[in-house]
Amino acid sequence: MPRLAVYALVVCTLAVVAAVVSFTQGSWLGIVWVLMAGLSSNMAWYYLRKAKADKAAAAVTG
Repeated sequence: MPRLAVYALVVCTLAVVAAVVSFTQGSWLGIVWVLMAGLSSNMAWYYLRKAKADKAAAAVTG
């Protein structure tokens, strides 16, 4: 698994936890954390798919 994908997943997990804590405390700041979780989730998927495509391209070219 690519290192950037792992970092993005860690950030996503922490953002989800922060959103839950914010909402349970009655703060609307949790919306920002939800947006951050969505962004980092998309980044993780991007880096995973990019690594898979790069690996497949390397296998085809030799």
